[in-house]
Amino acid sequence: MWSVGKPNVKARRAVFLAAVGAAFLAVSANAQDLSGLPAQLLEKVEAARQACSDLDNGQFAVEFGAVHRVDLDGDLYSDWVLDEAGFDCSAAASLYCGTGGCMSHFLLEDELHSLLNQGWDMVDLRSNRVLLAYVHGSQCGGTNPTPCATASTWDTEEKRWRTTDAEWE
Repeated sequence: MWSVGKPNVKARRAVFLAAVGAAFLAVSANAQDLSGLPAQLLEKVEAARQACSDLDNGQFAVEFGAVHRVDLDGDLYSDWVLDEAGFDCSAAASLYCGTGGCMSHFLLEDELHSLLNQGWDMVDLRSNRVLLAYVHGSQCGGTNPTPCATASTWDTEEKRWRTTDAEWE
């Protein structure tokens, strides 16, 4: 019960904790949690951090959404993807991405493979998981604005991505 002149300790504590929680969320809402990130991907993050630091002592951040857990090979277990599009350096706006896109690092079965792309997605096609990536037009015999995409599927036996240049008639 509220009374005049007598402070309500529980109400003050609740307001204080809510304010601290809101301030914490405001600071960390854009930061990506890297706990549990495999060593191979942590090495990519550390190399990016070092490159930023080496450039005018820049401040590095991994933004929310840079790390993905997705089934890349169709085994129903989540694999790891690290997108450098989510890297940020205060000293350079385009340190990690350019006209060709940004590097994405795909980790499955302890194999790390990287692809320069302008966006990617996974789809199911028949019994295969297929990685679709929009890539630089030069990979299709054009220039940057030339539309170009690639489709790849993981070969578990060979431990590699399989893709082809289709023969269109």
